[in-house]
Amino acid sequence: SVAVNCALAAGVAYMSFSSQPEQIGAGVAVRNTGSMVNSAVRGVQSLAAKKISVEQGRAILSQSPKADLLVKTGAITNKLVKSGMSIPEIAQQVTCQKIGGAACQEWYGPDRALWLGPFSEGAVPSYLTGEFPGDYGWDTQGLSADPTTFAAYRETEVIHARWAMLGTLGCVTPELLAKYSGVPIAEPVWFKAGSQIFAEGGLDYLGNPSLVHAQSILAILACQVILMGGAEAYRVNGGPAGEGLDAINPGGAFDPLGLADDPDTFAELKVKEIKNGRLAMFSMLGFYVQAISTGKGPVENWAEHIADPSGVNGLTLATATKFTP
Repeated sequence: SVAVNCALAAGVAYMSFSSQPEQIGAGVAVRNTGSMVNSAVRGVQSLAAKKISVEQGRAILSQSPKADLLVKTGAITNKLVKSGMSIPEIAQQVTCQKIGGAACQEWYGPDRALWLGPFSEGAVPSYLTGEFPGDYGWDTQGLSADPTTFAAYRETEVIHARWAMLGTLGCVTPELLAKYSGVPIAEPVWFKAGSQIFAEGGLDYLGNPSLVHAQSILAILACQVILMGGAEAYRVNGGPAGEGLDAINPGGAFDPLGLADDPDTFAELKVKEIKNGRLAMFSMLGFYVQAISTGKGPVENWAEHIADPSGVNGLTLATATKFTP
């Protein structure tokens, strides 16, 4: 029994840190598919189904330079099994203690946090398995039941989330600079700034004509079509940056800081990106509603609310329409 668990423990350790498929024990091949934790658990599950005799266990120990450590590990594993833990659970806990990472934070897989919390049993569709970051098991309309549609919606959501994060930053930055830093911006409010291009002096980026000076809407339109169209074409079809790249996370030249080099760090960053992106999309919706309701920018609305929370809020301004184009 100890020998069997020694073999399993050796499999856990090996599969957790190997990036190539290799033969383990009696010949079970395992490949790291992105998450070392999940790889270890899957490998142990397949290994646990095999029958390893005492002779085979001794043979594995005799070939290992750390036989004493494996024997101790096997004895500990035996105790944990007798206490009620399964071999895959032990594999996951051991690997998480060793490497940590996103897979240990319940962001993926069946044990992830769900949208109804403890009341989610029976409310999560079978096709939402926790494979994608930010999957909390919510799809009441069945929009993602088809795998192809699911992948398309995920790509669309991530792209919109990234634009929303850039958009929210672009909406508040000029207003913050003008209000609190004294930067001379002619029109800092985001939904009014574009009108400056039709003024006699044109539009200066951040109030500085040396940065970007725009005075022709046709020139701006042409630049946007060429630059954005080219970027989208390269993203989808490949181009100078590489061929066959992932449409959402191309990596390579698009990741100069190497943020995605570690699989578990990458998995964690994808969760952070989609969560912040969803918040940014709701923020943009709020900016639109505020603009129509108050005719002011988000920073000014925030400052007025802080000054008088009970008198200036969404309830008191819900029916007002003060937007003037």
